Amino acid sequence: MEEWFDMRVDPAQVAKERAKARELRRTNWWRAQIQKGVCHYCGGTFPPSELTMDHIVPLSRGGHSTKGNIVPCCKACNNSKKYTMPVDEILSDLDIDEPGDTEDAGVEIDLPDELMRELVGDPDAADDAATDGTPDGSATDA
Repeated sequence: MEEWFDMRVDPAQVAKERAKARELRRTNWWRAQIQKGVCHYCGGTFPPSELTMDHIVPLSRGGHSTKGNIVPCCKACNNSKKYTMPVDEILSDLDIDEPGDTEDAGVEIDLPDELMRELVGDPDAADDAATDGTPDGSATDA
């Protein structure tokens, strides 16, 4: 997946949010989170000392240091996640290379036959038209 994002987040805002994160690390709430010993992303169990604080929506992408945006995760997951967001993971799982390219996306839509005929036409009628020898399927007498 092509990596892109808008980095026009105010550096002063990022510094302010990092200070908030440092304050949250000292709270009983954060201690309780890491005492569980579970990585938010991989679900693995780790000693509390091996868990890091991760912003689900990264500060560099406009995230905030709030309890709803901070989770404990292992160092490997934090390093691999970097500045991505959950939506980035979903899009990469769809395996869409270019906007509008759904051919290899692994997405299959199952519609009722009547609706499919209405949307794309009747494939059987197209086959019949092709066998008549005329583009519109009407037979002509010579």
